[in-house]
Parts: sequence; C-alpha cells; structure tokens
Amino acid sequence: MNLLIIGAGAAGLFAAVVAARRGISVTVLDKNKTAGKKLRITGKGRCNLTNNCTRDEFFANITANSRFLYSAYSRFSSQDTMSFFEDLGVPLKTERGNRVFPQSDNAHEIADALVNECKRLSVKFREFNVTEILHDDQKITGVSNGKEEIKTDAIILATGGKSYPGTGSDGSGYKLASALGAKITDIRPSLIPLITKESFVKELKGLSLRNVKLSITEDSKTVFTEQGEMLFTDYGISGPLVLSASAHIRNPEHSIAHIDLKPALDHITLDKRILRDFSENPNRIFANALDKLLPASLRPVIVNISGINGEKRVNAVTKTEREGLVKLLKDLTLTITGFRPIAEAIITRGGVSVSDIDPKTMEFKKMKNLYFAGEIIDLDAYTGGYNLQIAFTTAHSAANSI
Repeated sequence: MNLLIIGAGAAGLFAAVVAARRGISVTVLDKNKTAGKKLRITGKGRCNLTNNCTRDEFFANITANSRFLYSAYSRFSSQDTMSFFEDLGVPLKTERGNRVFPQSDNAHEIADALVNECKRLSVKFREFNVTEILHDDQKITGVSNGKEEIKTDAIILATGGKSYPGTGSDGSGYKLASALGAKITDIRPSLIPLITKESFVKELKGLSLRNVKLSITEDSKTVFTEQGEMLFTDYGISGPLVLSASAHIRNPEHSIAHIDLKPALDHITLDKRILRDFSENPNRIFANALDKLLPASLRPVIVNISGINGEKRVNAVTKTEREGLVKLLKDLTLTITGFRPIAEAIITRGGVSVSDIDPKTMEFKKMKNLYFAGEIIDLDAYTGGYNLQIAFTTAHSAANSI
C-alpha cells in the first residue's frame, strides 16, 4: 500500500507516523525543504500542542462544526495526544487554562519528534509542489507537479489553511480539492487582531489590560462576551480576548467592541469608588485624579473622551459628569472596521466543507482514496491547543482508515 501525504505540517507528519506504524509505505510531499515549518513557530515558538481538558470542555471550544469531530475525537483525544508525544520521549507540562506545552518550551522539539519518528519508520520526504491530483473519475491515482507524476494508492491532503503563507500554508490545497469537486466554504481569518476606527488607539499602543470584559456586538446582537486580557495596538486591538472574539465575528464592518474596564464593580460601586478617590484630594484637577483607577497611558484618553474639562477641580465635577465617567469606564466602545490580513491569522476559518467528508474516516465522499486532515477542513477553535488537537485527531482518523 502506497500513501502520499501532501503537506508536511502538523496533520501531515502525524498522519505519516500513524500510517507508517501500520505498515503502509508513506511519502510526504511538501513545497518546503523543512518539514513542520509552521509547527515550529506555533505558540510563539513554544507549541501549545493540545489542551488537557475533558471531552465536554474540548467541544465547548470548537467554534465551527464541532459535531463533525465527535466520532474521530472519541478514538483519539487530547489525552491520547499527550501519551503519543510522551512515548516519543517529549516531556510535557500543563499550564494555565490546561494548555499543554513541551517542558523545553521549544516547538522544534515537537516537530523534530515527528520527523525523527517518520525517519525511523522509513517515511520518505520529497520537495514537490503538487499542482494537480490525478484520478480516473472514481478514485485518485496520483499527483503531478506539471513536470513529473507520482502514482499512489491513496492520498491525504493536509496542506493547511491560508494563514502564514510563508510557511507553505498558502491556500493551495483548496484549489486541489476544488478541482475534484469539493465544496470550499468562505475562507476568512480567525484568531486574528481587529482593526478599529478610533484614532486614540495609537496613543494606547502596547497597553495590556488584564481582567477586563470584552463584548462584541454584530448588528446590535451580542456574539461574544468574556473576561480576560487584551492589548492595544497602533491599528486597533489584539491579545487573547480579541483573538477568541474574532472567531465569532462574521461581518467585522458591522461590529462594535465594548470594553468594561472595571467588570468587578457595578455602576453604583464604581461611582462610590470614584467619589472616595476624589474626596481624598478635592482640589486636585480631574486630569490627575484617575491615577488609582487606570493605567497611566489610558488616563488622558479617558479624560478626553469623558468630555470633562481636565483642569476642573474634582470637587466641582457634577453628578451628571461623574455618571458619564462611570458609564464610559463600564463601556468603552470601539468601532471595528475589519480583520488584520489573513496572513497574520493564527488559523483559517472555512475550508473543505464537512458535508463532503466522511466524519468517521475523513475520506472524500466524491472520490475514493482521497482523505483530508487538519486545517484544510472547515473546522476551527479557540486558542489553547484545540486547533492542533483537531489536526492530530483528523490525521489519526485518516491514516487509520487507510
């Protein structure tokens, strides 16, 4: 049995190991010389390879087509992934949010473990840019790069999405699948920073806010709300909360970000807190009176937006002005104008429609012996190791099915 795997990323390498262990002759084709190029930079170079969570927690973090994964995940879960890499000699650790990393904090260790196991199992690697998948209308027969053809008994298409194109994840797999009749859903960025309209974000560039609540409304309907950490940039907002929020936004141009800077305090309690701060130094000017409440770079922005004269003594600030300040601190709004470019996205939303794939085997329903694995499938999740787990789960199903 000869198997070609197109794409030497997380899903492709994992599938190669699983298939080779079952006695299949495996060749991995990739346009890059270095295998696992994207895997080596994931998690800021640390590689958050899975999440040490329960089954229910895992599916609660899948943001697209979670039901499709039920069967595959039941056969290869997060705990199976952890055992797999520990058996390869990679010590792991679980951090905040049940995120699993190699103890070395080095993504290369994960990629090298897969590549070395492939080599031990005599998996072949070729630098080969597939431009066409060959078939006889009923089943696939091989691949071509326009100059050379390679015959095979089966193919796993694991070319990734369209984010980080410099690593080879450039969307080429969608063209290969589409040419065979696969439906490709809308390709959009996910887990990506947001661009906002307001100019004051440039003044806040680099400011990280912890324990704030971010809510996103789209066409006036709340599509996301969560408490955590976010970051201001020169173009808008980023950070963990924002990346998670982006997975729920369909039309960024119709969306508004609402930031509750003090989620632990309700309006009445926050008003009392401000009054107390003001009373400690009643002759202080308003521009200097928020030092106990807000980070330094945020104070002048809030003063400006509040409409309260910064030179005004705090003992002269009216109840109406103070109520407006409370409202602002509880709901700092930003007008979203778009996503950052898809090349900057952690993952791609969309891909080969799950309706075209057998959920138990990952085989293409329209042509025998063609299988899909990883980000090329219309599956995505929050940050936290869930997306790599999707890659490993689907790769395991495809390789074992073959």
